[in-house]
Amino acid sequence: MQLGFLGAGNMASAIINGILSADIFPKSSIHIYDISEEKCAAFQEKGITAESDPIQLTESCDMIFLAVKPQNMEELLSSIRISGIDLGVKIFTSIAAGISTSYIQQTLGVDCPVIRAMPNTPLLIGQGATALCKTANVPDSMFDLVHGIFSSCGMVHVIDEAQMNAVISVNGSSPAYIYLFAKAAVDYAASQGIDPSVSLPLFCQTLKGSAAMLTDSGHTPEELIRMVSSPGGTTLAALDVFYQHDFSQLVAEAMDACTRRAGEIGK
Repeated sequence: MQLGFLGAGNMASAIINGILSADIFPKSSIHIYDISEEKCAAFQEKGITAESDPIQLTESCDMIFLAVKPQNMEELLSSIRISGIDLGVKIFTSIAAGISTSYIQQTLGVDCPVIRAMPNTPLLIGQGATALCKTANVPDSMFDLVHGIFSSCGMVHVIDEAQMNAVISVNGSSPAYIYLFAKAAVDYAASQGIDPSVSLPLFCQTLKGSAAMLTDSGHTPEELIRMVSSPGGTTLAALDVFYQHDFSQLVAEAMDACTRRAGEIGK
């Protein structure tokens, strides 16, 4: 079986590294295409086949990862459609935000099997969180294979496609929210004379520990908040400010904006 990647950016690179680390496919079975000759050359040095164009890659491969930006998807799929290749026997996996499986099938002009994935950038260090869904005609064995590929780079959850745009705000875009929170905390610490070389590691370890408490303690988020919040203490003083500014509503509005944008991209 031959595996292809149309697009060789950070996400594709992380997925390929996961595949190779987990020994899911040999290098000789992986093909890539990217408009950047530099990226193609870098993969060739690793023993991966760089194809000259998207048509050649699609023809050579059984499963194709669509790893281009959403705004480039129509042009890419249209070029594949007019190639004359029997696309019905190919399996496509898309990691593009907002692009539905039906859009891919319609643009390709064939009812081909399509898997849709929403990974996130921590995939780059093997700590990704990916949501998956599929069309009904994807063979179980092929879906299990794609599930295993993303599992090699982190954790995976299978959801209904109707939830795929909304889940972007949960795992796909949410690393940026966390980085923004971290920046604000470190900037405040600096204003108090605490160097970022001290505050950032402390804050990052707090994030790791808090995440572990959420996943391993058996307590709900509400229970964990109460455990940290002593009556009349410092934590409640901080939380009161968040509550006054309706922090939960602000987060909900931001996540809703993310979901709406995903819907706009896919139209």
